[in-house]
Amino acid sequence: MEVQLTNRQQHILWATVRHYIATAEPVGSKALGEEYDLGVSSATIRNVMGVLEKSGLLYQPHASAGRVPSDSGYRIYVDQLITPSLRSRSVSQTDATRTETLGREIEMALQKHLQWEDRSLETLLQGAAQILATLSGCISLITMPQTTTALLRHLQLVQIEAGRIMLIVVTDGYETHSKLMDLSPIPEETQRDSEVVDRELQIVSNFLNTHLRGRSLLELANLDWSELDQEFQRYGEFLKNSVAELTRRTLAPTATQIMVRGVSEVLRQPEFSQLQQVQTIIHLLEEEQDQLWRLIFEEPEPEDAGKSRVTVRIGAENPLEPIRTCTLISSNYRRGSIPVGSVGVLGPTRLDYESAIAVVASAADYLSEAFSYFNP
Repeated sequence: MEVQLTNRQQHILWATVRHYIATAEPVGSKALGEEYDLGVSSATIRNVMGVLEKSGLLYQPHASAGRVPSDSGYRIYVDQLITPSLRSRSVSQTDATRTETLGREIEMALQKHLQWEDRSLETLLQGAAQILATLSGCISLITMPQTTTALLRHLQLVQIEAGRIMLIVVTDGYETHSKLMDLSPIPEETQRDSEVVDRELQIVSNFLNTHLRGRSLLELANLDWSELDQEFQRYGEFLKNSVAELTRRTLAPTATQIMVRGVSEVLRQPEFSQLQQVQTIIHLLEEEQDQLWRLIFEEPEPEDAGKSRVTVRIGAENPLEPIRTCTLISSNYRRGSIPVGSVGVLGPTRLDYESAIAVVASAADYLSEAFSYFNP
């Protein structure tokens, strides 16, 4: 259920989360009044915190204690209170500036310590995982890239019926993949003339085969469609999206090794004081990586193809039982528009979300750039 908060409620929730992240102690109204310029009395702060508790955004671990954020409270904090969309200008500008600064610092750290030109891919990812753990204070998770060695043997565009064509791709292993596509974006006068469509589809097929036969399917998705002759430009954007979707489906991801760093540091956090909980997390990281891999490596939606998107799963939003008291932040790194691996951090729900999100986003972008230097 969506919770609508006033500016004052947003500001006090923001301050409560920030204070709890810094201290790991339940937060009282007096502490917020002394440390944050909220512009209201301690009694008003206490009343607002009571409203936030009734809304399920805060809770009291003990009757005599202050309040701490719930998973829902952290979700509001991440989605609304640390982004420029927040209506309370004093909060959003501060956090937007801080996040931008963090992003620059992370990029500089990666550039300083990682020189991909002189490293193997595995060494590069190991170094990135260590830097990610150090900067975030969390467990870092970086998956080895997908093997993308399938090569194009033949491609054909065939008109099935008026307004519909089929794209057929045959790989070097003689595997065949196909996709039906709607020709609705093509001008109606072209659709009416079936022979014209057949002729143009053959020409476009010849163009693609000439440019891509014997090359990686990744290059099929990343082809520069501006090279098409002017009379075939109308097929460009239409084919670009359809071919990229087929290529992503053809290169179906399979679980790969996950590089893990920073376990000993994060397990010193008070949230991990119970030995049994620690054991279940370590077991997941060491023995059940395939389950974790499926969680952090996400196939993007078509409209997100080629874009960096950070996913934040908080507490019970995580489907894996060992980490249902943790926060998992992840993003894919790519070769061109195709996601080939993922970057993530795992820590307690009480973590510095601004920093962790900026670390993951910057690391994913850096690896996407670096990966373009390696052969698929």
